[in-house]
Amino acid sequence: MPSAVSLKSLVLCSLAGAVTLLAGGCDRQSGEDAQQQASQGPAQGKDVAVEKLDRSHKGEPLPDITLVDPTGESLDLSSLKGKPLLINLWATWCAPCIAEMPTLDALIDREEELGVVVLPISQDMGQDDKVVEILRRRKLDNIQPWIDEKGDLGFQYGGNLPVTIMFDSQGKEVWRYTGGNDWTSPEALKLIKEATK
Repeated sequence: MPSAVSLKSLVLCSLAGAVTLLAGGCDRQSGEDAQQQASQGPAQGKDVAVEKLDRSHKGEPLPDITLVDPTGESLDLSSLKGKPLLINLWATWCAPCIAEMPTLDALIDREEELGVVVLPISQDMGQDDKVVEILRRRKLDNIQPWIDEKGDLGFQYGGNLPVTIMFDSQGKEVWRYTGGNDWTSPEALKLIKEATK
């Protein structure tokens, strides 16, 4: 008969495995290795995964939240109404987020052509230096280090990262997409154009 200690170990290991399986998204509690395994990076040359696309919140308003950057400059999201807005929530500790950042950086280069504002927002609360460092080190020069200081957006949009939300020019949600993506792919650009019609 197994000892009480080995039974306890077996139960704890089983619980840890179940939690890991349920966590499917990128979250702060998982180790870096788990994040790397969960992420296969942005979808390359494949159709946008339907299960990652959520249109059930269509018409919901743009949140009334103010962002800050490491210099103390602030940005009120509501001031961006008038043009379609693509918000991407990311964090330095999230492997799928980092994998898709170059495609967002490239998309920012095409904002005028596409008629959309692209706004990556870090969920690294209290870690401004890490945000600035990873953008600099990865040469993501088009991305400003805007930070959601209190994590309000992360909580509002489900907590799993990355998550990208498309708003139309009136500040109404069109769709949201959970998980990494190549935002320069033809499929992603087609999705973005839905907000510019």
